[in-house]
Amino acid sequence: MNQLETFRDIKTFIFDVDGVITNSELIVFEDGKLLRKMSIRDGFALKMAINAGYRVAVITGGKSEGVKNRLAALGIQDIYTNAQDKLEAYEDYIYTFELDENKILYMGDDVPDYPVMRRVGFPTCPKDAAVEIIQLSQYISPYEGGAGCVRDVIEKVLKLNGEWPIKSGYEDEEE
Repeated sequence: MNQLETFRDIKTFIFDVDGVITNSELIVFEDGKLLRKMSIRDGFALKMAINAGYRVAVITGGKSEGVKNRLAALGIQDIYTNAQDKLEAYEDYIYTFELDENKILYMGDDVPDYPVMRRVGFPTCPKDAAVEIIQLSQYISPYEGGAGCVRDVIEKVLKLNGEWPIKSGYEDEEE
């Protein structure tokens, strides 16, 4: 099966937060609060995927209420925060919804994502991911974390399935 066919078969997206939905940087204020940056275009794509009927989940070791609120505002209902063992959160998610692992795209960027990425049908990462994650990934986005990598994979799936709002001819491409 070629890579575009793998994108076409995806039914569920799972994303890490730091280094994927946000960039891999934190601004630390004197009071200890952390500031993260997210792409509006990634947010748009997340909403498009949900509106098109795809399952979208987030599994993160972080526990930021601001991040959780932003993701919930985008329509993401399955948000696993403070997940010290991402594989445990992943297994809870797939068993709860009886998901086919072969139709799951997971995007991670660092070592804590590795166990989950070994399980899913389509492990992906941003171009600035850790070396171990790049080596494990079947697709490496040309975009960095927090700078379009989420939109990149979602847009490919939706376009290949004729669910992106603007037709580009990409739907019929073969790789």
